[in-house]
Amino acid sequence: MNTFDLLNDSLERIKENVAAAADGLNADQLSYRPGGTGNSIAWLLWHLARVQDAQIADVAGTEQVWTAQGWFGRFGLPFDVQAHGYGMSGDDVARVRVEDPQLLVDYYGAAHARTVEYFSGLSEADLDKVVDEAWDPPVTLGVRIISILDDDAQHVGQAAYVRGLLPS
Repeated sequence: MNTFDLLNDSLERIKENVAAAADGLNADQLSYRPGGTGNSIAWLLWHLARVQDAQIADVAGTEQVWTAQGWFGRFGLPFDVQAHGYGMSGDDVARVRVEDPQLLVDYYGAAHARTVEYFSGLSEADLDKVVDEAWDPPVTLGVRIISILDDDAQHVGQAAYVRGLLPS
């Protein structure tokens, strides 16, 4: 298994877990917030897809699928087009309401496909390229990719946990 097979396998697992977390839920279940203030399944899945989409577009030098493929309009959320969840208040989390769980699954699928496409053009040497000098040490592409995978894995796990807490 090479590096990119490993990364793509990780992404495929996240994609499967996104689908499982959303499967068969209605809008109220997707919006359920543990304790009334926690992150909802809808917010967690939207956020992980948005962050992956934004960060891959940034390093690839491309437009986000969020705007390029019309996802922003399909979601109809009351936020600026660049919103992706970082720094959102509890009130903002509550505003992420999704009627159809397939919308979340499909948007993640589009971000996933764009990520896999981007990976297909990379070499091992590309992973050492510095992509963000705002940090000490500067962030390489490899570190950014691991950060995306880590963030996605944590959030999809949180979504599965919240699903397990849904009132019956």
